[in-house]
Amino acid sequence: MSKAIGMALLAVGIALIIFGVRASDSFGSDLSRFFTGAPTDKSMWLLLSGIGATIIGSIMSLRRGSA
Repeated sequence: MSKAIGMALLAVGIALIIFGVRASDSFGSDLSRFFTGAPTDKSMWLLLSGIGATIIGSIMSLRRGSA
């Protein structure tokens, strides 16, 4: 069961990273980077949560079962 959850988290994490990269290349993020020097909060949260979900999902799916 935990391997299935791990694979789902891995897939969701990869999707969030893709959405985060696309959001950081958007016009709004370019404007935010121009005025503040940092990308938008949305793109940062998407990237960070995607990285976290990918790490947790890969650990869960690669861990050996006890049975």
